[in-house]
Amino acid sequence: MTPATANAYLKTKVMTASPEELRLMLLDGAIKFARQGRDGLAARDFEAAFEGVTSCRSIVIELMTNVRDDVDPQLCERVRTVYGFIFQELTVAGFRKEPQRLDRVIELLEYERETWVLLMDKLSEERAEAAKSPGDSGGFSVQA
Repeated sequence: MTPATANAYLKTKVMTASPEELRLMLLDGAIKFARQGRDGLAARDFEAAFEGVTSCRSIVIELMTNVRDDVDPQLCERVRTVYGFIFQELTVAGFRKEPQRLDRVIELLEYERETWVLLMDKLSEERAEAAKSPGDSGGFSVQA
């Protein structure tokens, strides 16, 4: 696949994705860049480490600033706190050149991704149930 084709594919994927899928793409990108930063630090390739850490921090800021307070404000504040911790660890890891801090960041981001996938599955089930029985509004409701 040529770079132009890959860019067109990615643009189409982003433009047609649901909000839940977009957040999953952000998490995937954050994990990818955190790994790039860790690998760069481990190899003493500080340019690659800087690029990975900087890109991951940008994504974490995006994730942090787009948490919706209208669903559960207390939970949202906890999520923002976790993202704040991740941002701080990314900054310290890059400054001190400590790949083990990035291991912790990757672990947290992977856990967040797994949790998000479970939520997406739950939303999919709810939407399928709602489509089957539009008159029944009882039951569990999750909003992204």
